[in-house]
Amino acid sequence: MERWEVINAVQRMQDYIEKNLNSPITLSELAKASGYSQWHSARIFKELTGKSPFEYIRALRLSKAALLLRENQKKVIDVAFDFVFDSHEGFTRAFTKQFGISPKKYRDSPKPIQLFIPHRIYNYYLTIQKGEIDMTEKKSTNTVFVQVVERPSRKLILKRGIKATHYFEYCEEVGCDVWGMLSSIKEAMYEPAGMWLPKSLIKPGTSQYVQGVEVPQDYSGQIPEGFEIIDLKPCKMMVFQGEPYEDEKFEEAIEDLWDIMKKYNPNTYGFEWADDEAPRFQLEPQGYRGYMEARPVRQLSELV
Repeated sequence: MERWEVINAVQRMQDYIEKNLNSPITLSELAKASGYSQWHSARIFKELTGKSPFEYIRALRLSKAALLLRENQKKVIDVAFDFVFDSHEGFTRAFTKQFGISPKKYRDSPKPIQLFIPHRIYNYYLTIQKGEIDMTEKKSTNTVFVQVVERPSRKLILKRGIKATHYFEYCEEVGCDVWGMLSSIKEAMYEPAGMWLPKSLIKPGTSQYVQGVEVPQDYSGQIPEGFEIIDLKPCKMMVFQGEPYEDEKFEEAIEDLWDIMKKYNPNTYGFEWADDEAPRFQLEPQGYRGYMEARPVRQLSELV
């Protein structure tokens, strides 16, 4: 069997799970989605995702349930039924085993927990096959939306790598589950991001590329084990947003935007790059909104 046949089969199972997460899912249905036998479907799914289909489904349901409990004062039993658990007790046992805290306690007083946020298998292996993105190869004619936003004084909860300069090196050094922990921090001002730190914020022996989430300056919540919190000064960020794209074409979307950013001259609009003042960051690629990345800028002094 060709490798890409396996990857596509697992991707179809992932898509089926995402679409039917709030309904009962059988191995027979997953096998039908994959196009292979139940035994073979289960085997290749675990080979590529690291989890059996039902371990994957349970972890994803519990993580979605945690986010629902965090954002809404719903009854625990209602959330349990939303995610196909048969009873309050069964849901509570599973939730507590997964996150080390009962769903009621988490709803009433959220703390950082390790959410399960899976990657699209197709995208992951596509990137591995192509290798590191070349920012200079492609000429783009896509429309890009650019705006300058103000970032206030704030703090950054982050986890450092060792030598990583981009996402996949970071995953090799740290793992790919950091996003789940960052996404669980209720007080976050914005969504988690991959970041390239300025030299002033890089500790000796640590990476330029990190993952983190910004929280208010007065944040006093828990810092997850292995993470740290640092201060960020107020700054201006020039945000670039590309056109929506099909999810499997995420690499092309990144290439397009990087090519434009490389050639973009902020001086034309009264700014200059200020990479020493704040981290440059990239948001999670999501096709419906287009790829987004931001670089710090400062306003040029007016000529007298």
